[in-house]
Amino acid sequence: MPETTLPPPATPVVGARPSKPVSEALLNEKWDRCLSSLLIRSSLGLGFGVVFSVLLFKRRAWPAFVGLGFGAGRAYEECNGSFLRTNQASGTRVARP
Repeated sequence: MPETTLPPPATPVVGARPSKPVSEALLNEKWDRCLSSLLIRSSLGLGFGVVFSVLLFKRRAWPAFVGLGFGAGRAYEECNGSFLRTNQASGTRVARP
């Protein structure tokens, strides 16, 4: 019987991290999207609030804070919706039995 040689086992690289599970990668992607949405929408709301404050409200501070709150609230609702719909494809309707 011929003798077969097996290749030596691969040695792991020191300091290399194992790959993340798919669920963790999806969760990280959702969090990244939520934080970027929060930053963008809050900044836009603050910007619109400042513009309206200068143009209409004699440079009062409350329109800027209201705009910031509207932007942050919109981002919160969008993030909450993305975390609640886990496996549903967007735009599909689920028929109830």
